Amino acid sequence: MRWRAAATEPKTDREVMNVHVPPPAIEPIALVRKSLALFAVMACLSCGEAVRAAEPTLPVGYFDNSGRVDVLSGGARTIEVQTPKGKFKVWTKRVGNNPRIKLLLLHGGPGATHEYFEACDSYFPGAGIEYYYYDQLGSARSDQPDEPALWDVPRFVEEVEQVRQALGLNRDNFYLLGHSWGGILAMEYALKYQRNLKGLIISNMMSSIPAYNAYAQQKLMPAMKPAVLAEILRYESAKDYDNPRYMGLLVPNYYTEHILRMPPEQWPDPVNRAFAHLNKKVYVPMQGPSEMGCTGGCKLEKWDRSGDLSKITVPTLVIGARHDTMDPTHMKWMSQQLAHGRYLYCPNGSHMVLYDDQQIWFTGLVTFLKDVDAGK
Repeated sequence: MRWRAAATEPKTDREVMNVHVPPPAIEPIALVRKSLALFAVMACLSCGEAVRAAEPTLPVGYFDNSGRVDVLSGGARTIEVQTPKGKFKVWTKRVGNNPRIKLLLLHGGPGATHEYFEACDSYFPGAGIEYYYYDQLGSARSDQPDEPALWDVPRFVEEVEQVRQALGLNRDNFYLLGHSWGGILAMEYALKYQRNLKGLIISNMMSSIPAYNAYAQQKLMPAMKPAVLAEILRYESAKDYDNPRYMGLLVPNYYTEHILRMPPEQWPDPVNRAFAHLNKKVYVPMQGPSEMGCTGGCKLEKWDRSGDLSKITVPTLVIGARHDTMDPTHMKWMSQQLAHGRYLYCPNGSHMVLYDDQQIWFTGLVTFLKDVDAGK
């Protein structure tokens, strides 16, 4: 039918006259222009294919929520934990799905929040990492009982273990990342429960508070203006921590040098929210009044696990930064005491290195997770 229809179509004047009419001649310049245009089109198409090929692709099933109990709440979930003072609830939130790599994030403080970890959203999904935000008891979205007896290291360790069990994490997939105070908690957890771990990350936390204090007093404080340091110490001696002048001196003279190396007005929103939501009823008794050391009779003042690092046998990444309140030389030494330790040095970073040396921090962290998963 198609052939017949074509045969019955009216003939053109050229066909009726049966005269061969050659196609119009193409000028050489026009031919060159057409060739260049065709080449450009083909090049653009090739570039487009190359760009698409270079775009990262998420692992199959990264957003597969099959069988999850947290789908309705977008991954958020409260977990009931048992304590010596009764039962309380802590808040967690899962992002992504990866049966082989599940990373639980332990924030600093104590008494800070998960919020400053939100930079992870820019890196972990693209790497296919399943990760969990978590506000420890006393912090932000978790219960905040007015029970001073709860703020001690062993009780926090048991809380992390209860959270692990509730989330269904195990030695085949469970990675624990502790930053700052979270690093203390991660080390303590590993020393008691490393049988449940596949990998450990200690970021910006020395294994000894006395060594941390010595570094602050012998290295960092002498670099400050003497008059400024003297005034800060007077406020601390008087325990006048809520005086606006106290923090007004610390931020420009210490925090922008060693906590987050950006002008305060440029600090990212997740960092500002974490500081704004800091629970001082947890922070001050355990850490002290500021990040300029851990003194004044605080609960962590004599904490030291340097002699026990060799007992941690799971693959462990230690992360240090040049401008940190934590001595990067000590951090490197820590990695050498561990049975399977590695060290990541961030040359531009401070304590909040995931912001002021972000690319190196995340690249090194993701590489470690992928290496351990591959058995390297």
